[in-house]
Formats: sequence, C-alpha cells, structure tokens
Amino acid sequence: MEPLTALLDWLAGRGLEIVLIILGSVLLARFVTWVGDRVTDRIDARATGGDALVRSEAAKHRHSLTQVLRWTLIVLIYTIAVFFVLDRLSIPVTGLVAPATVLGVGLGFGAQRIVGDVLAGFFIITERQYGFGDVVSIQVVGGGDPAEGTIEDVTLRITRLRSADGEVVTLPNGQIVKVVNLSRDWARAVVDVPVPTSMDVNRVNEILRHVGAEAFRDEQMRPLLLDQPSVMGVETLDLDQVNVRVVARTLPGKQFEVGRDLRARIVLAFRREGLNLPTPPTAPLSEQDGRPVPQPAGARTEGTR
Repeated sequence: MEPLTALLDWLAGRGLEIVLIILGSVLLARFVTWVGDRVTDRIDARATGGDALVRSEAAKHRHSLTQVLRWTLIVLIYTIAVFFVLDRLSIPVTGLVAPATVLGVGLGFGAQRIVGDVLAGFFIITERQYGFGDVVSIQVVGGGDPAEGTIEDVTLRITRLRSADGEVVTLPNGQIVKVVNLSRDWARAVVDVPVPTSMDVNRVNEILRHVGAEAFRDEQMRPLLLDQPSVMGVETLDLDQVNVRVVARTLPGKQFEVGRDLRARIVLAFRREGLNLPTPPTAPLSEQDGRPVPQPAGARTEGTR
C-alpha cells in the first residue's frame, strides 16, 4: 500500500501542479491568440488610414507585427511551461545544460535553413518589404515562375499568399531572393493599343485622350485614379501595325481593375468612331499533329509599380 499511497500523494501534490501548469499554459496561449485576433480585427477595421479604398502601409505593418508577436509569445509560454514541468518532475535544469549544448550544436548544423528563414523573416518585417494585404510577386531560390498573389500571413519563418486562382502558396522566408510589391504607395496600369499603320495616329491619340478624360470624370473610376490617364504615343512599330501606349497611375493594387476598364472603354470608343482594332492572326496548324502553334500576342495590358 505504501507505493500506492506515495503515488496518490505525488498526484495530489506535484502531479496536480503539473496538470495545472499545462492547463494554464494552454489557456494563456489561447488568450494570447484571442487578443491577437481582436487586435488584428481592429487594425483591419481601421486599415484605411491612407485611403478609403486601400489599407495604409502602417496598417499592413502593424498587422504583420501583431502576428509575429502572437507567435513569439505562444512559443515563449510553452517553453516556460516545459521548464516548470521539468522542475516539478525533479529533473535538474542545470544538468541539462551540457546535453542541450551538444544537441543545440547538432541542431544548428541540421537546422541552418530554419535559422535562415527566421532571420530573413525578421528583416522582411522590420524593413517593411511587404505586409498583410499586399499584392506581390515573389521569386524563390531555384528560379521558375514567381509566386504571385495577395499576402495572407507573414511570420518569422514563412510567407503565405493566395493566388488569383484561389491557391494558397507557402514560401519559406529564407528561400526568397526577389520581391516585387505591386501595391506599395501607387501603381501603374499600362495598356498597349494595336492599330493598323494605315490609320491616322494623331486621330487615335485624340480618341485615347478623350477616353482617359472620360474615365477620370467617371464617379466610379475617379477614386481609383491618382491623375488623368495619359497617352504616351507610339510604343512599337511593326510592318502592319503600331502599338499606342496609354498609362494610368492608380491606387496600390488597383492597376488591374483600371486596366480592364480602360480596355473596355477604348473598344467602345473605337466602335463609335467606326474604327476597328486589328484581329490577332490565327494560329497555323502544325504539320505533325494539327495543333495550333502559339503566336505572339499583338496587344497587352500590364500592371506595374
């Protein structure tokens, strides 16, 4: 009976303390998560400090910083809880220093990438390279197509973004070699309009200026534009057509919406004037399998900083 009595005494004493420590650490971590969610919700609700349609850069930074602080506090809470549990189990923490040092050296060699991710994440956040809600294009180590989308989460280790197709892309911060922020301060919508060489370029320029002025006066488009769209003139010259460029400076991340609207207005304006845009050439069939051979596009619309 003595071993059973000793076990019951231990459970009623140190065992109960261990359970309370674990329970308290879990509740405290949940409380930190709840507070972090409330803070980020308030930041998002007041994220229009720069403009009524675009969250301010300060709001993006505060949102990312709040997420990092929440993650750091949760790790700290569980780490302290582990030390308290070891103490209640009568395991001397000082006696673990030497083994922990050896283990740390081993992990240091094996976890260099994780350390690199954390350091890279620290500089991404402190330098405000991008934040929650930014539209970015990220190039990672190894080349390939860059990951493009809207930032949904930034921590010290990873960056998570959602592409235009709804796909969630997770990137280790240490693997990022190039970041193009498409929603920082302002953006630019670039529309190249192909016209036949037989058409009067001066008349085309006048039509495009009228389209830009009309878009700038529109009540729905005016909040997205920082100034009136301008006609840059002939950008490229081919044998049968020329490309006339229209440029519009927009709010951050709104260049794609503005570009689509300008294209629609330009098509309607050309139809009203009785002018037709050249149709892209039909793709010839390959001799092997009869499938179309890809041809270069005649017109394009860009969104750039």
